[in-house]
Amino acid sequence: MGKSAKSRTIFVCQQCGKESLKWLGRCPNCQEWNSFVETTVPAVTPSRSLILENPPQELSQVVLETTDRFPLPLAEFNRVLGGGLVSGSLVLIGGDPGIGKSTLLLQVSALIAQAQGKVVYVSGERKRCIRLSSGHSV
Repeated sequence: MGKSAKSRTIFVCQQCGKESLKWLGRCPNCQEWNSFVETTVPAVTPSRSLILENPPQELSQVVLETTDRFPLPLAEFNRVLGGGLVSGSLVLIGGDPGIGKSTLLLQVSALIAQAQGKVVYVSGERKRCIRLSSGHSV
């Protein structure tokens, strides 16, 4: 049975459902060995109606929506966020280790807690990379 032009092949772990574009000997998600099985799935194609409903616009024609913002007593922080924090929004802060991301966010959290109440601070780390002399990361 030949592959249709409107399908593609992926590999799916039979233990946890992790998908991969290539076969893997060990699943990086559940650590099971030899659990990936080749599967044919329909190719994702953009919907014609989506393209027609959202044509490109001149920047001068774009309607800006105003949203209430919560300004903090940190002028530069407010400037970077367009005037302050937006309720219900998510802000991703990134940068090199040791530049003060945690310090800044702990200060921001304290200011919000003083003005609004409880704050949930969530932090995560990425895996370390090894930078090769060619500039590629491993």
